[in-house]
Amino acid sequence: MFQYLITLEPLGFLYGSAGRFLSPDNLVGRAGVNFPPSAATLSGLFAAHYGTEAMTIDTGWMFAGPFWSMVQDPQNFYVPTPMNCLVKDGRIEQILHWNGETWEPEIGGKFDKRGWLPISRWLEINSGQKIEPDPWEFAPHLHPRLEIDQRRVQANETQGSLFLENAVLLKPGVCLTYLSSHPLPAGWYRFGGEGHLVDVQCHDLHTNTRELLQKPAGKNFATVTPGLWGSNRLSYRWPMQEQDQPIWPDPVVLTERPQPYRYRLGGTGTGRRLSRGRYAVPAGTVYVLKEPLDPWHTWPEAWFPREGYSLKRWGCGLSLPLPDLN
Repeated sequence: MFQYLITLEPLGFLYGSAGRFLSPDNLVGRAGVNFPPSAATLSGLFAAHYGTEAMTIDTGWMFAGPFWSMVQDPQNFYVPTPMNCLVKDGRIEQILHWNGETWEPEIGGKFDKRGWLPISRWLEINSGQKIEPDPWEFAPHLHPRLEIDQRRVQANETQGSLFLENAVLLKPGVCLTYLSSHPLPAGWYRFGGEGHLVDVQCHDLHTNTRELLQKPAGKNFATVTPGLWGSNRLSYRWPMQEQDQPIWPDPVVLTERPQPYRYRLGGTGTGRRLSRGRYAVPAGTVYVLKEPLDPWHTWPEAWFPREGYSLKRWGCGLSLPLPDLN
């Protein structure tokens, strides 16, 4: 399964837009934010190095993310906090449990955004544990469209002349982190839009992390990557059979609003095909099942949608076991 840890340290800004363009009448600031880049974006680096044909013939490719870590300690990378953990003032205040009918304890009030926790503490989640916020900041700025033959703004009444780039600045000493089944040579690569550069390093995945990934998901588990379930036409909160019946009997799910998910597949430049727009269950979603499940990497590919490739290739819904929530 996953054998390597890929770290990407930006050489300046990174690209954080979802590809939206501006019109003169609609100057929106953060509507197009999409960060950090998905595992499908990382696989583009591998396709550029190994070739698309090699990745098509070999079906053993697998990626997962996005995560982040400190450059000096990449093996202890940070993953999204499970949604049954209520965070306040940067620490877990309460952990919700399923009593068979509802989540308890019933607590009112507002809580912080869930944040991230180190992978080394996943099996030791407890109240009072420190949670880290997003280690990046957005810096939106406008790009003018220029004339082809001279450096002056295009005068186009229908298209507009501005493009909004949601540039992202990571804090010093922070890098993006992904899991991979194959190595990638170290070096500088263009990653994401606008030609931004990253310094890529490849590490052998630590034994403790491999052992965690090989543990059975059990009856209680949480996703650490976005989960896309259902067909190419419909999106669900869990894997479904052809008759629109859940593969997991009577699942209990604790989640938030779905997030848009899309990627480009094949070709080069403007000839690349854009996948069908889908909705993903966000990372951190908690599931409670009646029957235990095997480790994520053994789940059948039939559980995952397929568009060009099975979405399992990109770590769809990578899940880790949680303590008993019943």
